[in-house]
Amino acid sequence: MIGTVLPRLVVRGADEAIDFYRRAFDAELTERFTAPDGSVVHAELRIGESLVTLKDEDEVDRSATSYGGSPVLLMLAVSDADAVAAAMEQAGARVIFPVGDQSYGYRQGRLEDPFGYQWMLSQDIEELTPEQTQDRLDADLS
Repeated sequence: MIGTVLPRLVVRGADEAIDFYRRAFDAELTERFTAPDGSVVHAELRIGESLVTLKDEDEVDRSATSYGGSPVLLMLAVSDADAVAAAMEQAGARVIFPVGDQSYGYRQGRLEDPFGYQWMLSQDIEELTPEQTQDRLDADLS
């Protein structure tokens, strides 16, 4: 049986990342465990109804691959994309593209946090059928 999939962010500066996510998303720190040197080996944050875990990069991570600025894009469903984007910017995020209404029924924007991860903020603004969504995308992309 398959359980829950949790995003796990590997960062340089886990405590700074925890602080950023608390300020930007009002995240609640639910777990934090450290190695003897004080580095974070596991932290769990509740962002809305979702859980995200993170840890400090260590030697194993560095030898395996390079994290941060990863091709992972995290989509965050929000009720007020403008307010969340403003909180992210104030906490130190960089705008990739500003929040705006999209023809396919969402108000969206993309920001990059100080740790290289991009967050797509997505607010529903219009209920569309899958066919309407595809038609609009086809029109936008042609």
